[in-house]
Amino acid sequence: MGGDKKRSKGLPEYLELQRTHVHCGPDVNKHTTTFTSANVFEPLCIDNSWNLEAFKSDLQIEVNHLDDEVMEFDLIGVDPAIANALRRILLAEVPTVAIEHVFMINNTSIMQDEVLSHRLGLVPLRVDPKLFDFKLAEEAPSEKNTVVFKLDVRCTRQGTRLINDKVTSNMLQWMPAGSQLPEETSCRFTQGQAHLVPSQQEQKGKKFMAPVHEDILLTKLRPGQCIQLEAHAVKGIGKTHAKWSPVATAWYKLLPEVVLLTDDVPESVAKTLLDAAPGLFVRKPDGKLAVTNARHHEKHLEKVRVLLDQEAIAQVVQYRKRKDHFIFTIESTGILPPDVLFEQALSILHDKAEQLANKL
Repeated sequence: MGGDKKRSKGLPEYLELQRTHVHCGPDVNKHTTTFTSANVFEPLCIDNSWNLEAFKSDLQIEVNHLDDEVMEFDLIGVDPAIANALRRILLAEVPTVAIEHVFMINNTSIMQDEVLSHRLGLVPLRVDPKLFDFKLAEEAPSEKNTVVFKLDVRCTRQGTRLINDKVTSNMLQWMPAGSQLPEETSCRFTQGQAHLVPSQQEQKGKKFMAPVHEDILLTKLRPGQCIQLEAHAVKGIGKTHAKWSPVATAWYKLLPEVVLLTDDVPESVAKTLLDAAPGLFVRKPDGKLAVTNARHHEKHLEKVRVLLDQEAIAQVVQYRKRKDHFIFTIESTGILPPDVLFEQALSILHDKAEQLANKL
């Protein structure tokens, strides 16, 4: 790759490969650790200390895919600790708003109050957390820290049809004026929240102050059964409870590479590789074996790893992964777009680094 020479520290080739790549074998991966110590190459008179300017020049973020729910990007030139810190922040520290308290008025369904409350808490809500404060334990609910929803549904029969036999998330009604049970909930608004909803032009077809998905099944009712409740949502983070996590998941994998160690590949080995991983291995016009971009043929990589158990193949093929090139995927629950979540995760990581620097 073009950046290898820039990142090279003048090490012998075999040491440089150990520093920059994980070598994948049939039974075990080798050279999985990162060389972060400043004096690790001191016997070779090479300084391995961290350099800010080199970090700035090597760092790259390349977005491969972005929509309302999924973002995939390449994070290049960083240590695994930074990639993992971003992943953990996305899972546990980016704030969202979720239902925390449920006040049951009447529940004659087959589902217990506790189970229904738990299901309500896991419904992702399209509520911008920046509009609200964190509610402290001793604070009373107010328009600054609480969003109130009401669920009032009764199942009836009309001829052979059942009305409201399925209770879904779209039946949750936002109450911009606040709680209708102020004595029981201690929730009193001095002003409404209607002004917090974006204009029609800004909404772009999305419904705010409402569940992200309108078809989440909460419970089922039979004729005569009903549910009446108030649900109060507050701001929180996934570290406290998973219901506040803004992502379905966030993960990364290292960039895979498959390389030929020699141009003179025995015909029997070439045929085995071509049969096992067509597309990954191809023949050049002169008849010699060539390897294409491993990233585009990931379904074949496990086959290649298993084939490395054969000595004849291990002598001509190497399967490895870059230690500083991460293919990162963010799957949002829909509360916030994935690119916004990534920006907030970076901001939180920056604040953590700044706090650490101030304490040194």
